[in-house]
Amino acid sequence: MITAVAPARIRSVPPATWAVALLLPIGPAAIAVLRLILPYYTAGDSADMVAAVNAHPGRQTAVIWLAYVGILTLVPGLFAAARVCRDGAPRLTAWALALSVPGYLSLGMLIGYDEILWSTSNAGLPVHDASSVVDAGHPAIDVSIGVFVIGHVVGTVLLGLALLRSGRIPVWAGWVIAVSQPLHFVATVILGSPQVDFVAWSMTAVGLAVVARQVLKDPLTR
Repeated sequence: MITAVAPARIRSVPPATWAVALLLPIGPAAIAVLRLILPYYTAGDSADMVAAVNAHPGRQTAVIWLAYVGILTLVPGLFAAARVCRDGAPRLTAWALALSVPGYLSLGMLIGYDEILWSTSNAGLPVHDASSVVDAGHPAIDVSIGVFVIGHVVGTVLLGLALLRSGRIPVWAGWVIAVSQPLHFVATVILGSPQVDFVAWSMTAVGLAVVARQVLKDPLTR
């Protein structure tokens, strides 16, 4: 007697799930490149910023496009990551979202600041006049900078800890996410190093790529 063996069922991943998973590393990877090529990274004041953008207008154009990619992908990626850790660490996940979402949404205001720098350069304004335009920016820009810095740094730490507590990803990946944005803060405020900043954001991208793998293989996270 011959027993027929049923073919193994291959679980397919819906295209929408692939799209969501891809969003996770794309956002921080875009910001990693942005921070590496930012013309005015070590600028001391608005005049230095204007001069740096005047010297590298192509890089400033790339910065604006990369920031736009970040705006489109970072927040959806956060919600996808939250689905991985929400059951295992609901409070940490909630706080991570409460801080990170407004932080990343504030990029929309910050990209306007970069657009002003590019526009004054593209219009051929003298450095003094361009600096005056930059200095006359609305106070909401300063508020958005504060919300962005506090929100995304602290929020990413909490997200990494939530993922660690959930046990859904490798321990090393959770720690990579948790320490990446404090390293970004150190690179920006203390070291003034775009190379270290690139590494920091790349760490976020690598950690979230591991989260994306979990999204693809576990139907409970969809």
